Parts: sequence; structure tokens; C-alpha cells
Amino acid sequence: MNKRHYDSEETRSVIAEKAARLFSQKGFAGTSIADISRESGFSKGHIYYHFENKEKLFVYLALETMASWKERWERISADYGTATQKLYAIAHFVQNNYKTPLLQAGQEVSSNHATSPETVAQLMGLAATPMQAYYEIFKLGAETGEFRLEEAELQTTGFLFGTLMGGLCQHLFTMEPEPLEALFRQSVKIFVDGIRGKG
Repeated sequence: MNKRHYDSEETRSVIAEKAARLFSQKGFAGTSIADISRESGFSKGHIYYHFENKEKLFVYLALETMASWKERWERISADYGTATQKLYAIAHFVQNNYKTPLLQAGQEVSSNHATSPETVAQLMGLAATPMQAYYEIFKLGAETGEFRLEEAELQTTGFLFGTLMGGLCQHLFTMEPEPLEALFRQSVKIFVDGIRGKG
């Protein structure tokens, strides 16, 4: 096989796609490089050339998933004018985009004591993407006077809102969507009522 094909973005993409499917079906520990090789049709050498090891392949997939989350949210966010509207929209978005195919495998990797500290740090760092989205909404609200917030409070407010969203997401596995959506909306209302500006 020539170097160009070995090196190609298409090869990398096929390996990543097949690995994502296997991780979501069999978990991280249950998926071997040999499985990915068999499923993708590329040798183990191809896989190690592109991703070095299984952990780095998984981190790549997790980063791609979060990049997609960010792009989709930015498209949706543009449809809402006010910070309050954006908060309700992002709560709905979070509820409907938390359970990704790689979620359980990601929790498995993060909690495994054999996982490298670098990988754990990269996976934990994925939370920075939604946290930044929350921060930008609160910043907009502060700038327009919609929210009664000082610049120094924006990061903390975003963190608290993110923690609230994360807590509600844990109930995605135990509650029906409709009553859970009502809780997401009620949580946003309580939060907004506490920071609403005069007007």
C-alpha cells in the first residue's frame, strides 16, 4: 500500500468511524485494536500510525463529538435574540444532546484507574465547550442589561448554570422526556428570575 493512501485523511476517517461504532456497542475495554482493524479493513499499523494508541483514538473521537456539539449549538443559538431565549434554548439542546453514543464509553475511560492522566484531563476538559457557551450567554445578558451581573460574576454564574444542567442530565436515564423537560425549563426560570435586570 503506498504512503499516500496510508497517510490519507480518508483512511483516518474510516478508522475513526468504525472505532466510534465499536466503542458505542462494546465499550472501551471491550473493543480491541484488532476489532477496529477487522471492522475498518485497515491494519493495526494503519491505526497506530494515525492514532498511536486506543486511548488517543478515543480522545480524538470525543473531541470531534464536542466540536460537533459546538457547531450545532452555534447554528441554533443564532435563531434566538435575547440571552433569556438562548438559556431556554441551550437547556433544551443540552437535554437532547447529552446522551451521545460514546457517553458510556467515555465514563468508563474516565473512571478507569489505568487510564493515563493526560487522557483523563483531556476528557474532563471537554466540559469547557458547554461552559464557554453558558458564559457567552450570561455575558450577552450582562451587556444588554437583561441580567444583573458584573463581569467578575460571569464565569461563576456559567459554572453554576452548567452544574445545574449536568445534574439534570443524570435523570435522562431514569425519567421520561416530558417531565424532565419541564424540570429543565423550570430550572432556567428560577435561575433567570434570580439574575434578571431592572426593566
